[in-house]
Amino acid sequence: MYQTILTTLENGICTITINRPDKMNALNKDVINDLGQALEEVYNNNEVRAAIITGAGEKAFVAGADISEFIPLGDREGAQLAQRGRELVFDKIENCPKPIIAAVNGFSLGGGCELAMACHIRVASVNAKFGQPEINLGIIPGYGGTQRLTRLVGKGKAMEMIMTADMVGAEEAKALGLVNHVVASEDLLTKAKEILAKIAAKPPLAVAKIIACVNEGANADPMGFDNEIRRFGECFATEDMKEGAAAFLEKRKPVFKGK
Repeated sequence: MYQTILTTLENGICTITINRPDKMNALNKDVINDLGQALEEVYNNNEVRAAIITGAGEKAFVAGADISEFIPLGDREGAQLAQRGRELVFDKIENCPKPIIAAVNGFSLGGGCELAMACHIRVASVNAKFGQPEINLGIIPGYGGTQRLTRLVGKGKAMEMIMTADMVGAEEAKALGLVNHVVASEDLLTKAKEILAKIAAKPPLAVAKIIACVNEGANADPMGFDNEIRRFGECFATEDMKEGAAAFLEKRKPVFKGK
């Protein structure tokens, strides 16, 4: 079904592995197409409750884009390339109503760093390195990197990272707020699944609303506060809200059904 990725579904978690280890899992048109299709499955398959995106091997999550595809492009084609990738993959990840974790193994550079930042949560292996080295090619990040990095690490550090192309290691990335957790390489997927198992026990309709609200907060959406109030109200019309309140009062664990 896919040329460049592998997918597995276990306990409601779809693990998407970019499988080009000989190319450091670099993004090209085929990877973007495959990721787009896999994300459609995440959105539309009711058996999928959450997803993990990772890279094959221990050297790289995604070490950038396939530069050979850039050479023949003009300004219009370059803009179209970026827009298509954002629509098919990056914005689709960020706006997914189901939680998506980036399990970052090794290099996460350029489009790889942008891919990780589009995810809702990032877990990194101790050998992970993050960076936006596009300036070395005479270009800038095009898959949302200038915007998402600024939101995650602040204006000053984003300016420095993007203009110098310097990489940051896993621990510095955690200190900056770029990643949530740093673990040993062998524990990477286990940690991601552990977090998703906690979220899976929560009401999925509320989880989807949280994702939408926090995204609006990160984007400084002027309607963010009003939308929070609206979604808060919508929760009261769900069976899960009644179950959660009843379970709290009855001092038992709630059983949420996504209704």
